Amino acid sequence: MALVSVVGATGRQGLAQIRQLGATGHRVRALSRSETPDLGGSNIADEARIFDLYDEETWVPAFEGSDAVFYTHPLQAREDRATLTGRVAAAVEKAGGKRFIWNTSSWIPERPGDPFTYGNNTIAVNSIFRSGVPATVFGSVLFMDNLLTNWARPFIVDESRYVYPHEAHLEANWISLDDVGKCMVAAMDRPDFEGSWLNIGGPQRIKPPQVAEILSKVFGREIKYDPCTPTEFGDLLVGAFGDDVPEENRETMSAGIAAFYEYNNKAETKPFWVNTDFMQQRLPEVEFETLEQWAARQDWSDSAHRPPAG
Repeated sequence: MALVSVVGATGRQGLAQIRQLGATGHRVRALSRSETPDLGGSNIADEARIFDLYDEETWVPAFEGSDAVFYTHPLQAREDRATLTGRVAAAVEKAGGKRFIWNTSSWIPERPGDPFTYGNNTIAVNSIFRSGVPATVFGSVLFMDNLLTNWARPFIVDESRYVYPHEAHLEANWISLDDVGKCMVAAMDRPDFEGSWLNIGGPQRIKPPQVAEILSKVFGREIKYDPCTPTEFGDLLVGAFGDDVPEENRETMSAGIAAFYEYNNKAETKPFWVNTDFMQQRLPEVEFETLEQWAARQDWSDSAHRPPAG
């Protein structure tokens, strides 16, 4: 089976990718800034190497010998996204990687209209394809696993409130990180996915009150839809990252997140929508789970291992 290097292995996205690689028998190399990354016990990699996004000398040595590289760009480095992602792809090509697979963690513009910060995804996709490495890109629009983070879970579990900056009318195809990992694994050996990108989301397009109804059913008690403003959400999200966000960057990052969700609530481009019929035609081997199925199988307890936010 293939040896796959996972960038950002200790984050919630990386951990899900490792789970799916392990489930399909692939060997995993965990890449992070630590020689001994914390993979949460159940996510055991075959080996680990150091990768530091801001130390390019670590890139090629981290990738050498890999059949494929799974890449997740850190949220804290939003402004450098387009430039750095293309350079990472070029390093994979230099190291002899056979496939570079990037999960953008957000929508890739596919229709006319103001793309806002999503336009950086298009620039980065072009940079990747120009690097020369065989590549596949997935635009995952909104994660179910966000509900397990420190900015969302305590409200649900402790206060029976679904607190999110989505207005009641906003429809979204929530997708689980495990399903994102399944898509990435499926694409590795698919020649038709080389040099292509695809937006992916869950099988249901639902509004915030429906999310609250689903959570109420899973928890067996009423979970109220109690939206916060984008500004409040920016502060919640930055606070969830804790010391990972330097004090001098907190205000700017919070304001950027607030502007992002102001756009999402109003945008005619519908950045949380996915053409699921087309997606399923492209990925018939992936059985996408519903939000209810995902929520019912989660460990919502305080003791469960999970990254706090990233």
